[in-house]
Amino acid sequence: MQQQQQRLVAFPPAGRTGSGPTSLAPKPRRLCALAALPRLCRCGRRHLLGSASSAALLPALALPSPAASPVDPDAMLERVHPARPDWYEKFYALAMDKFMKPYEAEIAEYKSKVFSQLMAAGKNVLELGVGTGPNLKYYASADGVNILGVDPNKQMEEYARAAAVSAGLPPSNFTFRRGVGEALPAEDNSMDAVVGTLVLCSVNDVGMVLREIKRVLKPGGLYIFIEHVAAPDGSFLRFVQGALNPLQEFVSDGCHLTRKTGEILEEAGFSNLSLSSRRLSTAYIISPHVYGVACK
Repeated sequence: MQQQQQRLVAFPPAGRTGSGPTSLAPKPRRLCALAALPRLCRCGRRHLLGSASSAALLPALALPSPAASPVDPDAMLERVHPARPDWYEKFYALAMDKFMKPYEAEIAEYKSKVFSQLMAAGKNVLELGVGTGPNLKYYASADGVNILGVDPNKQMEEYARAAAVSAGLPPSNFTFRRGVGEALPAEDNSMDAVVGTLVLCSVNDVGMVLREIKRVLKPGGLYIFIEHVAAPDGSFLRFVQGALNPLQEFVSDGCHLTRKTGEILEEAGFSNLSLSSRRLSTAYIISPHVYGVACK
């Protein structure tokens, strides 16, 4: 039987002495929808090797001006993820659209759980690694939601726009922007939520990306995440991941099989973090997953 782990962690406000997680009961630092949630069950890329092995612009006032990152987003994009040849980006986008269906079918249960915490109506949402738009059906139908989809692969835009329309989102409420997580194209404190699934495995600097997510989130804003992670140290799967990691990075646009993303998230300084783990059956190499909701 597959095992599942759950953790709900609250972190002390800045300046409080002591170490380690604290109880959620005493006075939270700021109001956050996550504090009242029940426990959940426990770059931007989707992963071809792992999955295949197992089976119109916004109006000017709709979203804040995408120009306030401490580092120029376009310069960072060219530094960490310069454009690949068109044929490669087209092939990669097509492959993600076609070959991720078994994975998406199994992960749907867990996506439904985390996206149920996102009250997106009338909100500004940034999706990092929007890809072909497989997450949009979970939240894009909310009334008045404005979505900024960020992805380094420009060929993903056609698929993402089609997914947004299919989910019921007016075309004017969706903007696609080439970019990377290390310098998000959004103002400080401008987003009600950031969404990222299968993203942190492929970014250059996980810590920088998480700092950028916190920068663009409003106080109390939510970060919705689902990520594959390294198997436990000493396990056979961890050995396999280590052996295949160079190949995975090459064929899956920088995806790392051996990142301990759950541990990184726990140390990222979110005020509240609901983190759950699960192993999937349809994607053996990337089967260990963490998912949940973090609050700024």
